[in-house]
Amino acid sequence: MMVDILIRPIVTEKMTDQAETFNRFGFVVDRRANKQQIKKAVEDLYGVKVASVNTMVYPGKAKSRFTKSGVLTGKTNSYKKAIVTLVEGDTIDFYSNI
Repeated sequence: MMVDILIRPIVTEKMTDQAETFNRFGFVVDRRANKQQIKKAVEDLYGVKVASVNTMVYPGKAKSRFTKSGVLTGKTNSYKKAIVTLVEGDTIDFYSNI
């Protein structure tokens, strides 16, 4: 069940900077997961202590582009993002198992 909550970590320049500065890490999570479930999943999976969890839901957006064969329309997926702040001293290394 815990594996289903965390879909993937967010590894971008912005999140890497936040990890170094504020000890915050980002995850794409299941839309139905609440903050307590996200906190427990991160603590169990990475063996760290979570100080706080902030969540936000990104709605899907309609996209269209003009190509040689005409206009292609589509939609980006909606997803829920969680920013997890760890206690002082704890950290997560996403690159350790590569």
